[in-house]
Amino acid sequence: MKKVLILLLIAVLPLLSCGKKEIKKVTDESKITQEAIALAEEIKEAYLKRDLAVIERNTTKEGYRELVGGIKRFEKAELTFSSKWVGIEKDIVSMKIAWSGKWVVSGETIEERGTTTFIFEGSPMKLSRILRANPFHQPE
Repeated sequence: MKKVLILLLIAVLPLLSCGKKEIKKVTDESKITQEAIALAEEIKEAYLKRDLAVIERNTTKEGYRELVGGIKRFEKAELTFSSKWVGIEKDIVSMKIAWSGKWVVSGETIEERGTTTFIFEGSPMKLSRILRANPFHQPE
């Protein structure tokens, strides 16, 4: 009986010693990155719907002027973003994005692609500048 109890204990002990998987805490940098990606997507969706109120709410005054000042007329558009890199320095977030888009203008489909950098500032985070190939100024 003692041997059975010892064997049972030996068999069960390894199962009990296996702990639960360690849950990793989400870092502040990760939260900021997720917020920047979500904000870029929200601005993109507002652009596609031509919802200037949402764009204005999520941009600084300078960012709004830069974004809205270059919007071209289109009947329909598709735009995809792929975040490539995010840099965080104090309250400024730089996000490099590869983008591709299709615009229908006067019945003609125009495809463009490029790389841009969105600069977000403040709390709550807002888009303040767009560097390089601005996807919202397409098609050129």
